[in-house]
Amino acid sequence: MLRKIVLSLSLAFLVFGPVLAQEKAAKPRNIILIGWDGAQRAHVMECLERGELPNLKQLAQEGALVNIDIVTGATDTKAGWTQILTGYNPEVTGVYSNGRYRDVPKGLSIFERLKEHFGPDFVCVAVIGKREHCGEIREPFKRQITDEEAAKIQAQQQAAAKAKQAQAAKKQAAQQGAAQAKPAVPAQPGAGRQQIGRIVEENGVKYLVFEGSPYYTMHKACDVWEYGLMEDEKVGTRAIELLEKYKDRPFFFFVHFASVDHQGHRFGENSKEYNDALISNDTWTGKIIAKLKELGLYDKTLVYVTADHGFNEGATGHSYAPYVVLATNDPLVKRDGMRQDIAPTILARFGLDLSRFQPPLDGEPLTQPATKPVLKAPETPPARPKVQAQQPGQGKLRKQAAPVTQAP
Repeated sequence: MLRKIVLSLSLAFLVFGPVLAQEKAAKPRNIILIGWDGAQRAHVMECLERGELPNLKQLAQEGALVNIDIVTGATDTKAGWTQILTGYNPEVTGVYSNGRYRDVPKGLSIFERLKEHFGPDFVCVAVIGKREHCGEIREPFKRQITDEEAAKIQAQQQAAAKAKQAQAAKKQAAQQGAAQAKPAVPAQPGAGRQQIGRIVEENGVKYLVFEGSPYYTMHKACDVWEYGLMEDEKVGTRAIELLEKYKDRPFFFFVHFASVDHQGHRFGENSKEYNDALISNDTWTGKIIAKLKELGLYDKTLVYVTADHGFNEGATGHSYAPYVVLATNDPLVKRDGMRQDIAPTILARFGLDLSRFQPPLDGEPLTQPATKPVLKAPETPPARPKVQAQQPGQGKLRKQAAPVTQAP
């Protein structure tokens, strides 16, 4: 009897397996891009080896798990998600790092291109965990200021710069074992205090100029744009609610989980907390997939999971952390790539003609052979950090690339 059941299951797989694969290979009705902010490639791979990320593993078994290297722009959140959501390098978007950025020019984001291509019935949704650096909506402005206002703003900016230097020094001391006490946790770990605007002088008149947050224009193309949810449970629950709401319409969802990055800044990449956050991201990714299956949409939906940057090995920052992964149920993804290749992959799978885009995309679809060099981030290892006693869930110290000078 058992033999008959096994044979029946094998026959069913032979019959229906290729059908499911063909459905995934066809142009999808929907795509979900899931962000695991700050998920370091090596740590993710160790979690997979330990069986701690079953949903990511299943997704990759259905499609692919490929390496993504960051070779242009800073390894931080603003530069990362801007490049992922547009397919352009900083020279086009103006977003080089968390400290050097502007509103992305109109029409360059995935959201805007899909709305233009498919029309108003197509749904674009963004559900974002962070309050700063990903999702915040701040309008560009230019306003005249007095000399007294300019002096006050400059003093505030200088004080903020000193505070940032002091915080960096405190973190470094803690990593070297000189200070074991945990620092006070800010509203968003790693975000710091955001200085809005810069002072310029034109014909003897001073102005405070702010070129906007990267997401200001692109968010207007979305039916729902929510950010600052912070907790994975809030992000995942809201995404599932919106899947229910828009189940009868084709959609693109961007679902961003912030906990990995937050716990990395608080406790370090090699901490149990960072490891647990990866497991949390995987759990909620699984719940989103389960909802797609419940709604009968999974076979019509491609899911891509990736990160904006990794984390410095064993540290609480990501000054140079260019190694992440992309996991997907898309069977057409065949090669490793760069951060700018993710948007072209999504847009091409939706059937858009990338050759018509102006300016031309800097990235290329991961579903096609590359026509440009696929660059790898350099891997010169830094001095190894002091080894501390391992906690449950921690991995071994891994080789990590050397720090380089980042854009301001």
